Amino acid sequence: MKFIDEARIEVHAGHGGDGSAAFRREKYVPRGGPAGGDGGRGGSVWAVADRNLNTLIDYRYARLHRAENGEPGRGADQYGRAGRDIELRVPVGTLIRDATSGDLIADLDAHGARVIVAQGGRGGLGNIHFKSSVNRAPRQFTRGERGQSLRLALELRVLAEVGLLGLPNAGKSTLMRAVSGARPKVADYPFTTLNPSLGVVRVAQAHSFVVADIPGLIEGAAEGAGLGHQFLRHLSRTHLLLHLVDVAPASALTSEGQVARAVVDDIRTVARELKKYDAALARKPRWLVFNKCDLADDADARIAAILRTLRWKAPWHRISALTGEGCPALARAASRFLLSQASAGARAAA
Repeated sequence: MKFIDEARIEVHAGHGGDGSAAFRREKYVPRGGPAGGDGGRGGSVWAVADRNLNTLIDYRYARLHRAENGEPGRGADQYGRAGRDIELRVPVGTLIRDATSGDLIADLDAHGARVIVAQGGRGGLGNIHFKSSVNRAPRQFTRGERGQSLRLALELRVLAEVGLLGLPNAGKSTLMRAVSGARPKVADYPFTTLNPSLGVVRVAQAHSFVVADIPGLIEGAAEGAGLGHQFLRHLSRTHLLLHLVDVAPASALTSEGQVARAVVDDIRTVARELKKYDAALARKPRWLVFNKCDLADDADARIAAILRTLRWKAPWHRISALTGEGCPALARAASRFLLSQASAGARAAA
């Protein structure tokens, strides 16, 4: 299935039915009085989060969604039937905005979360509501209200605690395979990952976390170069970013100093693109993960030179995603960090 994380749709709630101006007409009841019923309310449009969906592809092609109108009231005190509501089922993590104003309507971040995105109109009042001691034969009634009509922008942001980022071919998809049950495509050409993918990392029987892999970033991604800029939104909900770094880049560079300078430039490129896209995203905790250490005999010396040049103070890890070296330790460290973050959040809430 093609991954679609944005869609624009129109929703139209149902109009309320008109009230009725009718009078009771029966044999032997010469002055039966008013008997016009109310109109039914119009149907509303609901959005519901469904964990069984993972893409907005249904709304790429079905762009118009209309609820049923309410029925008008009738004589003999008969009220009109209410219009049927409709439900738009979307993936968990979908943001719904007013496409015209850009205002956020809802953030459906839990399975079963639901919100009315277009309210149906109220039904009109029949003339039975207007009778009084001085107005025994009212002919007044009210029209039904019009339902809301909106243009909506749907935006999917995947729910993951840990996000992987880095340049193309840094080994993000290979790491996903090593630590989770996900099986993203792996190949030796740039932009192997074309769509975000999720994997569940189970560290212990009682604890697991979700990791997201997005297409690699290149310089100028925030301005539209490459693929990664389209998918950086999927890292906005994460609590930890793992920045994968290739310590054995395929190039003509041979000396330790040359490689260290090239890798430092690559790290700074990704950091700049994050900051350009969203300063809040750039402020998230970010760990350096040095990958492909099995391909360089002097990997430790290269890592030390890189850390010295960057004056890196945050945690870092040395792994080989292909052989699995260091991957379990990385997963355990990420799990401990997430648990500590959750505990701190619980204490703050208390």
